[in-house]
Amino acid sequence: MKITKEEIIKILKDTAVIFAITLVAGLGLGFVYELTKDPIAKQEAQAQADACNEVFKEVGAEGKLETKVELTFNEIDVDEKASAKLVEEGYTGAYVDSLYEAKLADGTLYGYVIGVTSKEGYGGNIKFYMGITTDDILKGISILSISETPGLGMNAPTVLVPQFRNKKLEEFVVVKTGALSSNEIDAITSATITSNAVTGGVNTGVRFYQILNEGGSDNE
Repeated sequence: MKITKEEIIKILKDTAVIFAITLVAGLGLGFVYELTKDPIAKQEAQAQADACNEVFKEVGAEGKLETKVELTFNEIDVDEKASAKLVEEGYTGAYVDSLYEAKLADGTLYGYVIGVTSKEGYGGNIKFYMGITTDDILKGISILSISETPGLGMNAPTVLVPQFRNKKLEEFVVVKTGALSSNEIDAITSATITSNAVTGGVNTGVRFYQILNEGGSDNE
């Protein structure tokens, strides 16, 4: 079928219009990105620092968590050898996905923030931070994301998290009859899977920290 001159002109005009619209839209998106990328980056950095700081807070006089030690946080690479050794030792239900140094104002190392993802939650992955000081104390954990059953597993932040505050490093176990020793974690009622997922993740983070102190996976 022969295309007329008028049809060719129309096609060229339509193509030019589409190109112009695409160009303007692209330039607009680029402008918006440049305008917002720095504020977004600052917000993300602040949210990250707040999450790191949360795991080192202490219970104040009124029972509320307070920042009593001012810290700065520097993200460092997750030790691949330590992660590999975790798998060798059977810690396969969770993994360490981020690591931060926590330092005092004078630069002294105060501890580490260890980011953990537990793969064994009832509703999917459970992500949290845990703070460990250089004198081997688990100061606390802070759940970043969780999608468990409302009224059951979703109670983890209020039921499980407080139980990990200021604990010496050891292998924690979930119990259903009430915690009687320092390493026992009282399960959420009717949410044993969530309780085990969080506790198993904490054990993974504790062991990761211990492996680092032992010299990494090359240590025998």
